[in-house]
Amino acid sequence: MKKLFTTLVLAVFALAMHAQTDTLRHEILMETDSGNIRLVLYNETPKHRDNFLKQTKNGAYDGVLFHRVIKNFMVQAGDQASKTAQAGQMLGDTPEPYTIPAEICFPKLFHKRGALAAAREGDDVNPQRASSSTQFYIVWGQKFSDGQLDWAQERIDKHTNGTVKLTPEIKEVYKTLGGTPHLDGSYTVFGEVIEGLDIVEKIQQAVGDENDRPLTDIRIRKATVVK
Repeated sequence: MKKLFTTLVLAVFALAMHAQTDTLRHEILMETDSGNIRLVLYNETPKHRDNFLKQTKNGAYDGVLFHRVIKNFMVQAGDQASKTAQAGQMLGDTPEPYTIPAEICFPKLFHKRGALAAAREGDDVNPQRASSSTQFYIVWGQKFSDGQLDWAQERIDKHTNGTVKLTPEIKEVYKTLGGTPHLDGSYTVFGEVIEGLDIVEKIQQAVGDENDRPLTDIRIRKATVVK
């Protein structure tokens, strides 16, 4: 009887530990030459979460550039060719071995300021909206007025056949915090910045060339899974 009780206790403990693992929100620390950015990954997008963890552990982000930066919009990184890119070299189209199926969880997850989302090929060659295996972007965006949100909704309707609608609660976030609402429903959001949003603000102000690559390289020195 004592042995059975011990077995039951161990089983319950194992289940409890498994539950804790399932609900853990993993965090990534990106040490950039502009400062540190700490990200949390969403469990609602498990394929993207697991891929980002794998790529981080494999060193995919160590040494990459923020190769596409647009003021009041977003900062993008993850192109593996950027690690050794020459000055002025166009980046962003480096072939990748695989894509990740879209995990668009709108309206729960949307493009608020600080959102972490997956880059991808355009709808013309990628109608399923599958995500890049390594390239990602962090949203900066801007604060939107009601009129600007009407414009964003028109654009969303065009790209989602009217199936994605901004809720009053989401509109309020875009009006007070900011973001890029016109991307909702078209790209997978899978995390967000929890520390270092000021660093994102700094990076997004970088002066770029005609391809939006910063004229002065901005590099992720190292990315680490910290939780």
